[in-house]
Formats: sequence, structure tokens, C-alpha cells
Amino acid sequence: MSAIRPLGDKVVVKVLEAEEKTAGGIILPDSAKKKPTEGEVIAVGEGRVLENGKRNSLTVKVGDRVIFSKYGGNEVNLGGDEVTILDEDQIYAVVTK
Repeated sequence: MSAIRPLGDKVVVKVLEAEEKTAGGIILPDSAKKKPTEGEVIAVGEGRVLENGKRNSLTVKVGDRVIFSKYGGNEVNLGGDEVTILDEDQIYAVVTK
């Protein structure tokens, strides 16, 4: 994968694949798969600059598994991998183990 350095409060997420089959074992065609909303953070920006000039650091970090907005961000093909670049506020939760 190519190196990428997001700016400000942007976060780069490698999208996890959509489920190929249902819990009952039925294989889903591409048209029936839900758009993935879960991924792994692969890069984070330095944070947003506040009015007082200080930088607000991000809550998420590289390696976090996150749930994000289904329609948020911009999808980009980066070295053959599909990634999504999001604002941090488009991330709803960090999945803990």
C-alpha cells in the first residue's frame, strides 16, 4: 500500500469487506451486500487547529477498528486497496475487543 498522510482532522480507514453470506449460509450477490461501515484506521492527521491556535488531537489512532458513516467520506483507490478518507466526526465508534 502507498504511504498517505492525511491533513487536519482527516482519518484514512481501510474498509473491511462486506459479508459474503448470511448467518444461515446463503451466499449474497454483489447487489444484495450492504455497504461496509466498518474498517481499520491506517493513518490519522495531526488534528484540527482551534481558534486559539492550538491543535485538537484526534481521538482515534492507527490500528483502531471503527464504525463510520455509511455515506461519509471519500472513497479512494490507494495502491490497489480501497480506503475511505473521513472527517473524525464521521466516525461513530471504536470497536473494542
